[in-house]
Amino acid sequence: MLVAYDVALELVRALRPVVAQLRSYSPDAADQVERAASSIVLNLAEGDRRHGRDPQRFWAIAHGSAGEIRGALDLADAWGWQIDSGRARVLLDRELGLLWGLTRRSRSRDPASVSRPRQPR
Repeated sequence: MLVAYDVALELVRALRPVVAQLRSYSPDAADQVERAASSIVLNLAEGDRRHGRDPQRFWAIAHGSAGEIRGALDLADAWGWQIDSGRARVLLDRELGLLWGLTRRSRSRDPASVSRPRQPR
């Protein structure tokens, strides 16, 4: 299984108290974070079982969901909500980096995306 999958599960554990705190300010924001965190784990699991170009699609969705969590935490800060998200943010940054690497790696493995060396004139 991918390292990103293990980090995603750790992120979900770190988000549990954050979601509980968020719920007191905005049940909708809390639900959105729950869905986005679950989406990361589930898309990584599904993408890891796919072949060809298919995995990239699932990893890109997971990457988008991670960005959505970042947006929700930034929004909570902007609203002035007292949310202790430090640990979750550290894991989220790591997850975003891993997912970026997965989406870039799968593109570089796609023969159509590999650049060919320029021919001298």
